[in-house]
Amino acid sequence: MNIERFIEARKAMGFSQVELAEGICTQATLSRFENNGRIPNLKILIKLCNRLGLPLGDLFPKVGVRYTETIETMNQAEFFLVTSEYQQAAALLSTIAVDTIEDSTLSLRYLYLQGFIMIFQNCSITDILFNFDKILLEDDSSGSEIFRLLAYTGTGMVYFRENEQEKAEFYFNKVLEKIYLYKETELEDTWRVLNILFHCSVFYSEVHEIEASNTLLHYALSICSDNHVTFYLARVASQLVKNAINQNEPQELILELIYDARAYAKINKNTVLLNELATLEQSILANDYELDEKR
Repeated sequence: MNIERFIEARKAMGFSQVELAEGICTQATLSRFENNGRIPNLKILIKLCNRLGLPLGDLFPKVGVRYTETIETMNQAEFFLVTSEYQQAAALLSTIAVDTIEDSTLSLRYLYLQGFIMIFQNCSITDILFNFDKILLEDDSSGSEIFRLLAYTGTGMVYFRENEQEKAEFYFNKVLEKIYLYKETELEDTWRVLNILFHCSVFYSEVHEIEASNTLLHYALSICSDNHVTFYLARVASQLVKNAINQNEPQELILELIYDARAYAKINKNTVLLNELATLEQSILANDYELDEKR
């Protein structure tokens, strides 16, 4: 409680403690409140504030208000990351004065978002890894665990982009050692677990370990179902399409997966993915037509 605000208001009104307390409480009660932080009962506190013309709410701490705008900006940037709109995500992050953020969790979130967005903007490996290294060098507190796993994931993605498969696999393996044991505590945690599972699945698909990729994707789908989360459903379903194509699954199955992914993409308004799925569908149908012509 902001007792200093109360004292300032009393002095500004010209009341002594005795004068303010008269008819409401004892001077000793008021003194214990102002000098020792012993809060009187609510009825007394309301009467004291009313005499001062001071809204009682002014005494309560403004929980979360300071960073409300920053959190909303990061939420939108994280959504753009999910929908592959990296330019919009980068533009939003650029509006955040990161040097003014004192909350450690927000700082870690900013670094994770910045690092992932830079990957998809093909920034230099040293600049990207600098963001992830900052996360990994933080104290290993409970609040930082999910961001450490994201940093490992991002680092693996960077090395794979640079054709360093062995190094990439080292970091992805570190993630998989822990991700199945991680317990999400908030909705945002669920988004980040899905982010990790999706990008790990992409890596294993790219190195032709489709079974491992599909296992991760189906785990992601179960998390979406259990938590009623639609974020990442579209991208997970889309990766299942690509894996089915790589495994030469029947056209009927591939098209069914495309239609599922399209439905999820519409829910999330993921226009980037909708365009990609339309191209895949045309390709699958064209290939089937070519086969019919040869027959």
